[in-house]
Amino acid sequence: MSLINKLILSAYAGRYRQFDRMATDGPAIQSNQLDALIRQGSKTKIGAEMGLRPGMGYSDFNRQVPVGDYETLRPYVERILEGETDVTWPGRVRWFAKSSGTSGSKSKFIPVTDDILAHGHMRGNHDVIATYFRQHPDNKVWRGKCLTLGGSKKLTSVGSGIQTGDLSAIMIGNAPAWSGLFRSPKKSIALIAGWEEKLEKITRATAGQNITSLAGVPSWFLVLLKYIMEKQGAKTIQEVWPNLELFIHGGINFGPYREQYKALAPGGINFLETYNASEGFFALQDDPADAGMKLMLDYGVFFEFVPLDEVGQAHPAGIVPLEGVATGVDYAMVITTNGGLWRYMIGDTVRFTQTKPWKIVISGRTKLYINAFGEELMISNAEAAMSRACQETGAVVKEYTAAPVFMDQHTRGCHEWLVEFDKQPSSLEAFRTALDTALQSVNSDYEAKRYKDITLAPLRLTVAKEGLFDCWLSAHDKMGGQNKVPRLHNDRKLIDELLELNH
Repeated sequence: MSLINKLILSAYAGRYRQFDRMATDGPAIQSNQLDALIRQGSKTKIGAEMGLRPGMGYSDFNRQVPVGDYETLRPYVERILEGETDVTWPGRVRWFAKSSGTSGSKSKFIPVTDDILAHGHMRGNHDVIATYFRQHPDNKVWRGKCLTLGGSKKLTSVGSGIQTGDLSAIMIGNAPAWSGLFRSPKKSIALIAGWEEKLEKITRATAGQNITSLAGVPSWFLVLLKYIMEKQGAKTIQEVWPNLELFIHGGINFGPYREQYKALAPGGINFLETYNASEGFFALQDDPADAGMKLMLDYGVFFEFVPLDEVGQAHPAGIVPLEGVATGVDYAMVITTNGGLWRYMIGDTVRFTQTKPWKIVISGRTKLYINAFGEELMISNAEAAMSRACQETGAVVKEYTAAPVFMDQHTRGCHEWLVEFDKQPSSLEAFRTALDTALQSVNSDYEAKRYKDITLAPLRLTVAKEGLFDCWLSAHDKMGGQNKVPRLHNDRKLIDELLELNH
């Protein structure tokens, strides 16, 4: 082991002891987090409404504070955006992470306080490196740069000293100057809005650099790596960067991409998954042989978990903190954070793979969705877009479902829509175009992925034969009552069954 590696491991020794404590004393750590959050929350206007007081125990917190979602948060966000202070967290909020919207809006704005930025998002990034050094003490990742690929939206001022933009832009804007020694590309390129220009400038900037790690969303990175290989006439990415050893990924299911990355890097590459959202940094993979991600319990986030049959209730009877969870059960995750989110249902469902240490996998969403490429397409988006496409083309739709078509070595990904019409449009191509355009107008993340067809190709439309959906329901003994074919699926199991029946 090199002297530098020994020094880095020594510097992380204290943090490793804290990691080990998380594996055994999770409930106690979480109780301390809740105490600190309530103490700070009691100084806020929302805290006064909820009756928060220092020293309040979990039972009173559970009884008094309702579980909500973005629609619950929205009125407080609007007040903060107007310049009001001490609304959901003490002081002034200077940044909002712009994320994909809910039923009522194209985009949502998540407050990013100084506390969650420093003690959550930034700390999470440091812990990823600490974790990798513990996994691979002889690594050489520090000898080169980490190529990061974040969002393409620069921070936008909305007045009152507040800026909005992608979380990645907020992170880059607040990164210390010395981090540029270990990160590529430089800030001016990382924040370029135009994807094509960004691809070209990253390709030029990284030519000849010693890139040893990558960090970003798999679907976006696949496009970038293929572009770089094409420009440099390389058959593998390790011909471009021979010392590449690590890909830190998150945001979407990595399963459909793993083999493609292995093919691009046949010399071998290590993978480390993180669970980092606009709302906070929640978990990371601390064992490369274990798909479960370790919940990070000391980032200023208090976790609760709701049985799926109680989702939507303000006071679900079955909600439990960390000590109440069971393995193998799907829960909707609820968070209270130092970003000023109080019992906020983030929309993800998780399943514990073990306790002591507490590890999770993301098992889905609380609502129907497609998020194969980071687009977070919700059922509300689909319904609104389908309605608009029908209005524009005169079509009448009886049933439909949609699923992703995953990228492979030769083609881009897209969405496939299987539609049974009561009345077909005069032009199927006009309907397909109208639907695709409408989806972009109601979902900013889908719009970003569809930009100039670079990450997502135009959607694929397949017409279902008459009675196809009823045939599937009958085959599964689901005819009648409230049963229906799910509108959106994040994998192809359902749509492939329907397409087989459609022959």
